[in-house]
Amino acid sequence: MEIRTLRYFLAVAREENMTRAAELLHVTQPTLSKALKALEDELGKKLFTRHSFSIALTEEGALLRNRAEDLVMMADKIEKEFLSLDDITGGDLYFGLAESYQIRYLARELRVLKAQYPGLKYHITSGDTEQVTEKLDKGLLDFAVVCDTPNGKKYDAIAFPEGDIWGLILPEKDPLAQKETIRVDDLVGLPLFTSEQGWEGDIRAWAGDRFPELRLEGSFRLAYNASMFVREGLGYQLSFQHLVDVSEDSALAFRPLEPKLETRLYLIWNRFQAHTPIAERFLSRVKSSFGSA
Repeated sequence: MEIRTLRYFLAVAREENMTRAAELLHVTQPTLSKALKALEDELGKKLFTRHSFSIALTEEGALLRNRAEDLVMMADKIEKEFLSLDDITGGDLYFGLAESYQIRYLARELRVLKAQYPGLKYHITSGDTEQVTEKLDKGLLDFAVVCDTPNGKKYDAIAFPEGDIWGLILPEKDPLAQKETIRVDDLVGLPLFTSEQGWEGDIRAWAGDRFPELRLEGSFRLAYNASMFVREGLGYQLSFQHLVDVSEDSALAFRPLEPKLETRLYLIWNRFQAHTPIAERFLSRVKSSFGSA
C-alpha cells in the first residue's frame, strides 16, 4: 500500500466525485480509477458505493479514511523532519493543545523562537487530554498541552507557570451573579455544562460527596460553544476563567468556585521520541522560561 494511493483515496473520499478529485490531484480519471480499484483488490473490501453523479464511502471505506489520514499525516511529518535537519533557519513543530488562558505562555515562546528562526512553522490542533495524547502517542505531534497530571512512565513534562481557576459562567442578571463565589449548594438542581474530562475529574473531586447531586445537562469540548447555550438560558457553565467573554457587552458573568478549584497545565512530550533540532530549541526555551517564571 503506497502513500500516494492513500492520498488518491482521501481526495476522492473528500470530494465524493472522481472527476473533481482527479483534477485536484492532476491525474487522469482512468489513472485514479485504476489506483482505487487496485487498493480495493489489495484490501479485499469495497471502499466506495458509486452513484450516478457521486460516490460515497462504505463502512470499510470510512474505517480506512481514519487510518489513512493518520498515515499520510505521519508521512508528511517524517518528510518535513528530515528536511529540517539541515534547516538552520527553522522547521516544523506540531502541537496538540488543551483550551486554556495559560496557552499565552506557549504562544510567547513561539513568538520569540519565530523571531530567531524565521523559517519556523507551527501546526496547532486542539482537544482534550484523550484526543491530543492519542496523536502524541502515534508520533503525529511533537508536544501536547494537557490539564491532567501526566503519566510519568510515558511522558516527560513541564508545568506551566500558573494554574487555571474554575468558576461558573452565568447570565449577568441571574440571581447567582450577586454572589462573589459559587459553592456546591448553589449548583444543586441546576442544568450544568462543562467538558466530560472536567466533569469526571476536577468537578467530581471538588464536589466530593455532593457530586451525585449535580446534574450535567450537556458536555462541550469548546468553552465558547457552551457559553452560547448559557446566553440562551439553557443552563450554567463550569469553565476556566478567561475562556469566555464576560465583558459588559457579553451579558455573561464569571464567579469563581469556593473552595477555590485550580487546575495545573502541563506541556508534555513522549520521553522515547527523538526531537528535531527546532523542537529541541523550543524545549530548551520553555525549560528556561517556565522554570524561572
